[in-house]
Amino acid sequence: MKPQAFDLIVIGGGSGGLAGAFRAASYGAKVALLEPKELGGTCVNVGCVPKKAMWLAAELSQKIAMASSLGFDTSTPTLDWKEFIVHRQRYIAGIHASYMKRLDESGVVVMPCRGRLLDANTVVNADGVPLSAKHLLIATGGHPVRPAIPGADLGKVSDDFFSLCAAPPRVAIIGGGYVAVELAGVLQALGSQVEVFVRGPRLLDGFDTQITDELAADMRQHGVRLHFGYSVAALERAPEDGVVLLAEDGTRTERFDEVIFATGRRATTQGMGLEAAGVAVDGKAFVQVDERQNTNVAGIHAVGDVTGQAALTPVAIAAARRLMDRLFGGQSDARLDYTRIPTVVFSHPPVGQVGLTEAAARSQHGDDVTVLTTRFRPMLHALADSPQRSLFKLVLVGADKRVVGLHLLGEGADEMLQGFAVALKKGITLADLHDTMAIHPTSAEEVVLMR
Repeated sequence: MKPQAFDLIVIGGGSGGLAGAFRAASYGAKVALLEPKELGGTCVNVGCVPKKAMWLAAELSQKIAMASSLGFDTSTPTLDWKEFIVHRQRYIAGIHASYMKRLDESGVVVMPCRGRLLDANTVVNADGVPLSAKHLLIATGGHPVRPAIPGADLGKVSDDFFSLCAAPPRVAIIGGGYVAVELAGVLQALGSQVEVFVRGPRLLDGFDTQITDELAADMRQHGVRLHFGYSVAALERAPEDGVVLLAEDGTRTERFDEVIFATGRRATTQGMGLEAAGVAVDGKAFVQVDERQNTNVAGIHAVGDVTGQAALTPVAIAAARRLMDRLFGGQSDARLDYTRIPTVVFSHPPVGQVGLTEAAARSQHGDDVTVLTTRFRPMLHALADSPQRSLFKLVLVGADKRVVGLHLLGEGADEMLQGFAVALKKGITLADLHDTMAIHPTSAEEVVLMR
């Protein structure tokens, strides 16, 4: 059978794949996109979007509870999960419809099936139809994994969280990264008693230690129980139903209604024919790419979580757009700058960072590093006499005190970081911050007032 010819074949309809398809089509390229599941990938369906919806519900619950201490006549807030899920899924359905409308308007050929590489220029879809193109884009994302321990099937993974229809009374979360921290905060705020079991000594590897220590304190104040240096050896079914954790030292926990693994993700590359095309992957199946998103095979490219590079939705989108600018837009030097990428963890309260941690800065610049911090209670928490505190931190380098890192923990950190990230990317100094008028009374003003 003669292959159907395209300029670009995109395998994967998540954020990166869609961004690549739209940008290539805008340059007049003939594009095919293969995706067997719902459009939007992890972010839209079992990641950023439904997660943020649940985080917002948790935030409302906490605010309602706090209101009673400020004189409002309120009852204990409870969430009708099933009712909220209707609103959450309605919002997501609108995103799906918007994608389909844009794809149709862009002339992208959408095939709701898997794709398998036959060689560097040929893909066969699940119906056996061969497709050919000069350029192939792999954007199949990743998926959560369970550790290889006895009883692992008794635990859920992050995808399963979005199938819950109520807050389980007692929940154990295994892991200390983004997913573990975010799910712990949401479940605790919505009625669960949450315990987090972390193999290492702290939360959020890669974030500033001072910030994560303060986050741990805030989480404990919200009722989350944290266990550091805990290595899970197995899960066991409890006699009265539920699950028990068995540690490597032989001790057992009390019974939990649910256990959720947040212990990492793997690239979704199995059965794609990467071996047949000669595409190199690492030990976790992540597709290896260079700084321009090229694999080791000419004409085959990859973006997003499938590459293991900064697993963030905006990163996948930006990398795909710049790749298409280069391939079809005549911008020969277009590529994504992976430095100074801002990121936020939707914990309670949220954490945001851009640039270098204090440890990384000292490793690179030694004694040229200056650190400024401010720790305070946001006004609402001060009024309600809540113990939750915010911690902001600036990492500065050189005699001119150039800002190389900004770390925020506290209410509003998720929203205020974006503007400061632009400034940091442009190379601002401490003097530039001091020369900026503070907006009072806000938490954000603390960034420009630090001395």
